[in-house]
Parts: sequence; C-alpha cells; structure tokens
Amino acid sequence: MGKPKKKSDLSRAELMMMTIADVIKQLVEAHEQGKDINLNKVKTKTSAKYGLSAQPRLVDIIAAVPPHYRRALVPKLKAKPIRTASGIAVVAVMCKPHRCPHISFTGNICVYCPGGPDSDFEYSTQSYTGYEPTSMRAIRARYDPYLQTRHRVEQLKQLGHSVDKVEFIVMGGTFMALPEEYRDYFIRNLHDALSGHTSNNVTEAVRYSERSNTKCVGITIETRPDYCLKRHLSDMLAYGCTRLEIGVQSVYEDVARDTNRGHTVRAVCESFHLAKDAGFKVVAHMMPDLPNVGMERDVEQFIEFFENPAFRPDGLKLYPTLVIRGTGLYELWKTGRYKSYSPSALVDLVARILALVPPWTRVYRVQRDIPMPLVSSGVEHGNLRELALARMKDMGTECRDVRTREVGIQEIHHKVRPYQVELIRRDYVANGGWETFLSYEDPEQDILIGLLRLRRCSPQSFRPELKGGVSIVRELHVYGSVVPVSSRDPSKFQHQGFGMMLMEEAERIARDEHGSSKLAVISGVGTRNYYRKMGYELEGPYMDNDFKGIFTANYNWTGHEEDYSERVVSQFCYMAAKESILYFSYEDLDASINAC
Repeated sequence: MGKPKKKSDLSRAELMMMTIADVIKQLVEAHEQGKDINLNKVKTKTSAKYGLSAQPRLVDIIAAVPPHYRRALVPKLKAKPIRTASGIAVVAVMCKPHRCPHISFTGNICVYCPGGPDSDFEYSTQSYTGYEPTSMRAIRARYDPYLQTRHRVEQLKQLGHSVDKVEFIVMGGTFMALPEEYRDYFIRNLHDALSGHTSNNVTEAVRYSERSNTKCVGITIETRPDYCLKRHLSDMLAYGCTRLEIGVQSVYEDVARDTNRGHTVRAVCESFHLAKDAGFKVVAHMMPDLPNVGMERDVEQFIEFFENPAFRPDGLKLYPTLVIRGTGLYELWKTGRYKSYSPSALVDLVARILALVPPWTRVYRVQRDIPMPLVSSGVEHGNLRELALARMKDMGTECRDVRTREVGIQEIHHKVRPYQVELIRRDYVANGGWETFLSYEDPEQDILIGLLRLRRCSPQSFRPELKGGVSIVRELHVYGSVVPVSSRDPSKFQHQGFGMMLMEEAERIARDEHGSSKLAVISGVGTRNYYRKMGYELEGPYMDNDFKGIFTANYNWTGHEEDYSERVVSQFCYMAAKESILYFSYEDLDASINAC
C-alpha cells in the first residue's frame, strides 16, 4: 500500500473534497450537540486550513450531506431561505420579446420603460434590461418556457429548497397581447414541465398538472388594465391563473398622459372590478417619483390608492422610478428636465408609503431587480425596504402589511414564533363588492399564520359560474416553510388544519351573512384535490360548494344600493361588536358601487 499523499501533493479537486467532508463533519457535530453554527465562518476557516483560495459551493455541500442527516441539515443550509418562507417556491419565467401593444395607437412606449425589441438592450423583453436574474435565465434557455421551468426548479432543489409547491410568475411585457397560439404553447409547457407529460393543448396540460407530484399552486400573469378585459380574464382562468399583476404606476390622469401610459385611470378601476369579480387576486405595480409629481403628491396618491374603494389592491409592488439609458426619461434627465429624489428623501417616502399599507395588503417588492450599474439616476441602494423599515422605527411608525407579519418571515428575520393564535376578521368594501379578510394571527406579537380572502361578488360579475348570489374565496394561504402536500411536520404551520378552519368560517359567512347559494374558490390547478376532499366540485375554472337545501339568510343584492348598504352596515356593526376589526362605512359602499 502506498503512502498517503501530503496536502502539497493533492490536486485542487481532492483538496476541495476534503474541505467539503470536513465542513459536513463540523455541521453534524454541531447538530448532535444542539449548537448553532455559522456556515460562512466554517467554510472560510476550513478552506484556509486546506490551502484553498476559493470556498466550496453550497450546492456541493448540500449534495454531499449523508442521507440520514439530510432532513436535519439541509433546511439549515439552503440559500436565501426567504425564497420559500411563504410556503411556496416561486418560479419566474419570461415570454419572448415583443413590442408593447399600445405603441400602435400612442406611437411610443412609456417614457421610463427600458428593454424590448427596439431598445438599446439587445434581446431583452419589454420593461426589462436583460441583465436581471430572471432575464438571464430566460435568455440562456432562449425563452423556452419548458427549459426555463426545469432549470429553475432543479436550481432551487440544489440550493436546498422544497419545490413541492410551485407558483409561476409570467413576466416579460404584456403577455395577454401576444397571439393566442403562442400563449397556449407557453402555458402548456409550464404545466408539462412540472407533470412530465407532453400535452396537445392547455386543457390536457391542466388535467395532468392536477395529478403532478410537483403541484402548480398558482400562476401570476403581468398585464395592463387595457389587457384585463372579460375575454382576457376568461383565457387566464383557463390557464390556471389565480393572480394578476396590473401595471398602474400612477392614479393621476395627467401623469398617465404625460408618461405615455396609453390607458386611463378609469380603465384601472374597471380592470380591478372585473378581476376581483372573477376571483383573481390583484397586485398593483406603482411608481413613485415620476415626472411632475413631487413628494407630497406622491404620498397623497397612495392614501387615495389604499382608501378609495375603487382601488384597494390585494398586493403592491413598489417600483421607485429609475432612469435607464435608452428611455425617454433618460433624455429628460440628461437635459435637466427631470431630477430624481435624493437617496434619503426616497427612503423617507417609502417609509411613509409602507405606514399607509392596510393589514390585508401584501407588499411583494420595494424596488426593481435591475443591476445598479445600469441605473443612471434613482434608487442607489439594493436594500431599500430594509432602510425604509429602519426609518419607520425612527419615525415611530410600523409596517403591518401581510409580508412583514408572515410567520415564515418572522422566524427567519426575528427568530420569533407564534404563542397564542386567534381568528381575526376584517371587513371592507372594494371594487363594488363586500370583502372579508380572515386570518389566524398572534395579536400580541403581530404574527400572521394564514389568511383567506372572501368576496361577495357584485351583480356585475360576468362569469356564469358566479351569477345569482355567489361568494368566492379569492385566496387561501397558510404561511411558513414549504411542507410537501402529502406530509406533515409538527414544527411547521402548513397542513396543521388552519386552512380547513378558515374555509369553514368562510362557508359560514357566505351562507349565513351573504345569503349566497354557493361558495366558489379560484384554485390553483395543483390544489384542486385539496378542495375535493372538502366536498367541492369543479365547475368551469372554479371549485364550487353548493348550499342548496341549507337555510340561508336573505341578504341578496336587490339592485337598490341604499337598501343593500343599510343591511350590510347593520350586519357589519353587529359582527364588529363581537369579534371584528371594522374597515367599513356607508359612504365607502356608496362610493364603491358608483365608482368607475
């Protein structure tokens, strides 16, 4: 037998293998002793011990963890645990580059918009530069939806994340403006990438996706208000879409006109109303710091946005204006006709906006994912949300949006867990309908475990399945780290019965207070079997539970707005006295019904 090699005789690959083995040994010892360990420090120290200038990759460490330690160690090793802290793995995909649809009648794109086939950024989609992480993955896959999905899912697995539940976000401009044939091809391949089946059409792809081990729990599509009409909404329901991201940018008509937005504010209100009556969750994209607005007017528009029942979105993506080469705004900035807020002023503004967000709204993002070197003027910090939250603490205010209070986020950022959980109810009016936001929370620590959005649809509902007095669950979500659909983990909050209890309360409200004949659910394709177990059946794109034969209170819409308002107000006041937090007034309902 030959002598063992000295370190100096080992190849770099052999030294790296020894380093990985040593790192795992230290992780196992720390786990068995119940100690916390700083992985970055361990990697740095161990790499130096073996004379390596580079540290081992996280994916290589995860791959080398012994099978009997994987369950204990991999959750501690996963990169960016925030990615699946909300209970799902988000897979962002991009459609092929195409021109913005409103060029044909406005003659140009929005003044701040980069990217697109005619831009300085070659081979990028509209409103993106091609250098965002999602853009680069899409370009590498040549915008093939199947490859984008498979590559991203595999990457998340290698980084230690569970991909049992996947939510797609379709990005890259106005997807619904593309030809129907391309849209069907794109959506079909998203579902097929999860199920492994090769489908001939969307209907077949959805059917196989229902039974896939990797569940498609939702699809989000970016669109514009003028591409959120009835025909577009019906197509998106057929795709398995459950959430819309609608580009609003500003609630001021003059700003929409001056920035060449190509649609009116009225169109925004109408799209919100139609989308919510079809059951969609509505996330708005808003851009503070647009030309000719100013700080106070920016704050006023967000007060309007959250308090006016014609708006009141379920979610928000806050994108402060960026000046990027090749845009009309770049020319205004270069000639001194536009000036961005200072970094400190922008942090102040975002802090003031976050303080306005109601507890039923989720702030998904606070800035674009565009690399800083491409930004000529605008946001200068990559951690704007963090800076704004710190500023709020100094100002004595707090952000109570859904994301800030999610149990998974709280566990990662603040190492706190819920102690005493209660069912909280908040009622408000939005877009012509009665909205109820149910949630399980720890009120003392302000931690949110799960939520349900229930809507009493307005008489203007255009979907035949939702006519004649129907309530709809627009969202059911239990937060915390992903737990596979067929599994239970006592240390996690998913699959512990919170979803079932929220549904039971929603059924009671729909039957006894709304007077509805049935309760519908806009369900992700991969979660339909969950509702089947509760007695729901598929009707069109919705899962339905019929209340026929069960006594219901008589609170139906009569077409007389004042009568309806008085009945609902008295019912709300009664519930508020018992258990609810009240976000309702007679004026709200009257204004909402007459809005748009």
